[in-house]
Amino acid sequence: MFPPEDCTFDRFLDGRLTVAQPRQGYRAAMDPVLLAAACAAKPGQSVLELGCGGGVASLCLGWRVKGLVQAGLELQPDYADLARRNAAANGIALEVFEGDLARMPAALRARNYDHVIANPPYFAAAGGTAAADAGRERAQREATPLVDWVRAGMRRLHPGGWLTMIQNADRLGDILVALAGQGGSVSVLPIAARQGRAAGRVIVSARKGGKAPLRLLAPFVLHALPAHQGDAEDLTHAAQAVLRCGEALPLTP
Repeated sequence: MFPPEDCTFDRFLDGRLTVAQPRQGYRAAMDPVLLAAACAAKPGQSVLELGCGGGVASLCLGWRVKGLVQAGLELQPDYADLARRNAAANGIALEVFEGDLARMPAALRARNYDHVIANPPYFAAAGGTAAADAGRERAQREATPLVDWVRAGMRRLHPGGWLTMIQNADRLGDILVALAGQGGSVSVLPIAARQGRAAGRVIVSARKGGKAPLRLLAPFVLHALPAHQGDAEDLTHAAQAVLRCGEALPLTP
């Protein structure tokens, strides 16, 4: 459990949410906000977040779309507890399960959802420099293969439900391979830091049982200036609408 003195209290959606995050450990930034914006959930529907961490994506989604039935699955008990506390502090209902997505709790395996969202670890299991904090390392380095994240998400969907994931752009091929025979009607949104730059992230949505052709969307550009200039914020108008105002980022037709 992270005591309050070991946390910072960070503002998301321009202060519409205040979220406790560990000073040392995994700290959410803009990726879970983008993930939440890309989920096409409607009031009254159900949403499961795999690997919910401190709950930022679920809370951003719950703020934008009222009346959702939301659940999260988190491997690390300290972060699961933090997600529950953050949900309560922001007045958003979120049921958080503790467990491994490869061996889901029985209560969660018995349920299906209209939407599943996920922000899987970006770094491969081997190679690179490990994070000094064990919780941060576990959140960012892949222990469960990406294909298992995709398959676990698809298993928890109702027929016709949507899986939405954000991942490093160089893992797009792995996601598409994992989706083969699992989901269709795939949309891919590249996320580029600046105009003319290669995408660093992709958001992928796929429908369980979908048959429509794959759609590769125009890149979503985060920053307006051609290069970083000091500490001043230079988000594009579209990025401000999503990251500051909590607007949706549609992927599906």
